[in-house]
Amino acid sequence: MTDSSGPNGDEPLILVVHGHFYQPPREDPRTGAVPVESGAAPWHDFNAKITAECYHPNLFARVVDPAGKIVELIDNYAHLSFNIGPTLLSWLEDNASETYEGLRKSALESGNAIAQGFNHVILPLCNPRDLRTQIRWGLADFRHRFGRVAEGMWLPETAVNDEVMVVLAEEGVRFIILAPRQVESIRPIGVESWTPADEGSLDTSVLYRWQHPSRLSQSVTIMFYDGPLSNEVAFGIGSLSSAGLVDRVERRAANVERKGRLLAIATDGETFGHHHHFADRTLAFALSQVAPERGIRVLSSAEVVRTHTIGWEARVRESAWSCAHGVGRWETDCGCSTGGGSGWHQRWRAPLRDALNLLRDLAATAFERRGAGVLRDPWDARDAYVDTCIGARSFEDFAAEHVVDPADPDTMAVARALLESQRLAMAMYTSCGWFFNDIAGIEARIVLRFAAGLILELQRIDEALPTEAFVSTLARAEGNQAINGDAVWREVLAEVSADAPQPTMPPGGWAPILADLDRAQEAVFAALRKGDLIDDDTLSAVGRSLGLAVP
Repeated sequence: MTDSSGPNGDEPLILVVHGHFYQPPREDPRTGAVPVESGAAPWHDFNAKITAECYHPNLFARVVDPAGKIVELIDNYAHLSFNIGPTLLSWLEDNASETYEGLRKSALESGNAIAQGFNHVILPLCNPRDLRTQIRWGLADFRHRFGRVAEGMWLPETAVNDEVMVVLAEEGVRFIILAPRQVESIRPIGVESWTPADEGSLDTSVLYRWQHPSRLSQSVTIMFYDGPLSNEVAFGIGSLSSAGLVDRVERRAANVERKGRLLAIATDGETFGHHHHFADRTLAFALSQVAPERGIRVLSSAEVVRTHTIGWEARVRESAWSCAHGVGRWETDCGCSTGGGSGWHQRWRAPLRDALNLLRDLAATAFERRGAGVLRDPWDARDAYVDTCIGARSFEDFAAEHVVDPADPDTMAVARALLESQRLAMAMYTSCGWFFNDIAGIEARIVLRFAAGLILELQRIDEALPTEAFVSTLARAEGNQAINGDAVWREVLAEVSADAPQPTMPPGGWAPILADLDRAQEAVFAALRKGDLIDDDTLSAVGRSLGLAVP
C-alpha cells in the first residue's frame, strides 16, 4: 500500500487520465430512434459522428512512424480511467455493436471503468427520490454491462453537494472524481478543526475521505483532479505532441507543493478525437510509450483508490466542474453559457426547470395513484425497472415480481405506461437542456421532447395531466431568438404527435461509423498478432479498401 498522505518523493509519479464519455439521449420518445441531425452530416446523427471520430478510434488509436505508416494500434481505454454514459452505451449496443463490444471487452479486461449517474441529470437539483434512483440506475447499468459492482461513479458535470454524498455513501459508491474548486475545507484524519480550502490551496496529489455524518462505517473517497492541467488538455491537446503532453505533466508535478505523487487529469472523453482531431493518437503514444519511458506510472482512478491509504478528510461545496456559480448553470441566468449573440441571456433556465418540476410532480401523483392498483410497490418497482430499460430483463420477467396481476393485459399495459412515464420524467432533466445558450436550441428541445413523451404515455391509459400551469410557466421562458418556451413547446408537441417523417438519405447513403479501411487495418493487425484467420465479411472489407470488386 502506498501512503498518499505523506511525502513520496522517491516514488514514481502516478498519472491518471480520466475520460468522461457521454452523449445526451437524442431518441424520439415514440420510436426510440434518433432523428436525423443535419449538423452531423455526412453521418445520420451526432451519436454516429462522434462514434466514428472518437469512441471507436480510441479502441484502435494509430501510432505512426515518421513516414506515416501505422506501426501499432493502441487501446486507449486500457490506459485511461473512464466512464461511459448509460444512455450512450444503450445506443452503441443497438447501433454500433463492434464499438460496443470492443468497449465492453476493454472495460472487462482492464477494470478501468467506473459508473455514471444514469440520465446525466444534475444530482443536487434532483428531489430525494430521483437522486437515489439515478444513482441506483447508474450502478445497475454498470453491473449489467460489465458483470461487476462499480467501485466509483462519475457525477454528471461533477455536480455535488452533501445530500448527494450521503446517498453515494449509502448506496456503496467507493469513490468519485471532483474538480479542486469543489472543496470547502480539509483536515488530517483525527484532527478536529477544519481548514478552509479552495482551488488555489488544495493539494490534489493525495486522496481525501468524505465521511457520512451519522454512519461512521460509510464514507466516499474523493480524487480531485488537477484543474489547470485538465483545462490545458481539454482545450489545447490539439496543439501538443505526445512528448509535449508528458512534458506538461512533469512540469506541473514539479511546480506545485505536493504531499503525494498523484497527478490526475479529467476531461470529456470526446476531447480525444472529436473536439481535437487525432488527439486519440497523441494520447495513445503519450500513455503507452512516452510516460512509461520517463518512469511515470499510468494508472486508473480505481487502481489508485485500491492501493493508497488516506490521511485527509474533505468537505465539499454545492458545485460543478463547468459552472463557477455552484449549480447555477442549470437553474439560473448565472452568466455561464456557450455564447450567443450580443446581449443574450439565460433567463429562460429557471422557468424551464420550474415547468418540468411541475410536470414531474403531476406525473408522480398519477404514478402513485394509478400505480397502487397495478404495482406491488410503485417506487420499488421504478427502481427495478432499469433492468427492463437496459435489456437485462424482459418486462414479463419484471412483471412477475412487481405487477399485481401479470396475467391481465390491461393491468400490464397500465403498469408499463406508468413506468415509462417515470423513465421519461427523469430523462427530461438531462443536463444539456440548460447548458447552452437558448431555449430554442436543440438541447432544450430534447428535454421538452421527453416531457411530451411523458404526457403522451399517460394519455395511453386515459390519464390526462392538467398541464395548464406547466405551459404557462414555460411561457415565462424568454428566448433570445424571438421564440419563447411556450412556442418551442408547441413545435415539439407537434413533432412528437405527428407521424414520424422518413429521413432523406444523401446520395450514397449515410457515412458509416466504421469505414472499410479502418476495419481492414484493425482486422489485419489483430490477425498478425494472433495468427487468426480473417472472417469473410472482414476479408471483403479488406478487398473494398484496396479497390477490389468484392461482394
